[in-house]
Amino acid sequence: MSTALASSTLFRFATAGSVDDGKSTLVGRLLHDSKAILADTLDAVARTSADRGFGGEKGGLDLALLTDGLRAEREQGITIDVAYRYFATDRRSFILADCPGHVQYTKNTVTGASTADAVVVLIDARKGVLEQTRRHLSVLHLLRVPHVIVAVNKVDLVDFAEPVFREIEADIRRVSQELGIGAAQADGTADHADVRVIPVSALDGDNVVDRSPRMPWYDGPSLLEVLETLPAADELEDEHEAFRFPVQLAIRPQGALAPDAVARGLDVEEYRDYRAYAGQVAEGTVTVGDPVVVLSPGHEPRTTTVTGIDFAGTSLDTAFAPQSVALRLADEIDIARGDTIAAAGTVGESSADLYGSVAWLSSKPLREGARVFVKHGTQTVKAIVRSVSGKLDLDTFEVQPASDLELNDIGEVQIRLAAPLPLEPYAKHRRTGAFLVIDPADGNTLAAGMVKEHPGDSEDERYWI
Repeated sequence: MSTALASSTLFRFATAGSVDDGKSTLVGRLLHDSKAILADTLDAVARTSADRGFGGEKGGLDLALLTDGLRAEREQGITIDVAYRYFATDRRSFILADCPGHVQYTKNTVTGASTADAVVVLIDARKGVLEQTRRHLSVLHLLRVPHVIVAVNKVDLVDFAEPVFREIEADIRRVSQELGIGAAQADGTADHADVRVIPVSALDGDNVVDRSPRMPWYDGPSLLEVLETLPAADELEDEHEAFRFPVQLAIRPQGALAPDAVARGLDVEEYRDYRAYAGQVAEGTVTVGDPVVVLSPGHEPRTTTVTGIDFAGTSLDTAFAPQSVALRLADEIDIARGDTIAAAGTVGESSADLYGSVAWLSSKPLREGARVFVKHGTQTVKAIVRSVSGKLDLDTFEVQPASDLELNDIGEVQIRLAAPLPLEPYAKHRRTGAFLVIDPADGNTLAAGMVKEHPGDSEDERYWI
């Protein structure tokens, strides 16, 4: 991947780590040293830092204030909610998610990492690899985040000692190997492009934006240099990946156009018979003339052809992920939100049996027989938990037998759906292989899930929905 190509894209990354590892300070340092802070914001942070006595005689800035905006966060000096920030350098634009480190907020880390191209995992150089570090790496492995960057922070507090860094680096390599991060999969594909380990001092700025002269033993790039050159997830996807398009909305104006559209010169009669289906291309590409199949829960697949692609008032010949477009089809088919339009001949049989790995995000334990909603793409269906087959042991990274899942557990489940869905393994389809488990009582998200390969066992009719 060339630097020129990487530089032309939007890059999403998140931070993760244990409590007080310096995640918010690192994000603040990135924003400050990359000149992404407005003058009035910087003045406000300087005043607050002075009021709190931060920096002593140096008159330093508490850079964590740039992301910790909640009152409780500032009072306690911790991060509670995911804070999103947008900034750009001369080479690239970024969206970053500063995630909390407390165990009870692991669900927010899952949220921030689920759409990330890379995750920066912070480790306190004085503490090394902790249980929460292992939990975060397990989550990143489960989510198949394309790039993992481990920033060993606070090296200034260990006198920039190389042996301390090398020991932590070896621990990270060992944990990554145990998890299979970066290893070849059974199908020959790589789990992650790489795992990079960088020594940094977020407080002083060493190796964050610029390389540090205080660590002559480290000859690698700074954190920002890595972020500016890594390929985004969309760039890593195979250009021949099969087309997938979850329908969000059926557009049928029947001659009813908005006044501003008429003012722009759109002909009402031209749109009287207009019918299109709006959504975001989840995977692959689609071209006018391509044969596609429409998948609706409880119905046989229906084949048709793409006759038009509309995008922001213009017509396209081709659309690709992750563009949001409206597709026009040759046949008038009953298509609604929740249906999926896919490349013909590339979709397997829909299934009502979902086998998956889940990161349990609720204080309510998950037990066999629980009735839930499952959201897959734009479709939400009723479901029931048939079994909890095990949960991940964070010490051995082996799945141990279990009958329920508690908050922050990572486990394996089997779920029976009220209607068959076009389920695809997450290992091959990061977007269409993901699902959410939702509480039908209050609508809260209970778990983030990843579809696993169907073992091919016989259908179990113990439960009816």
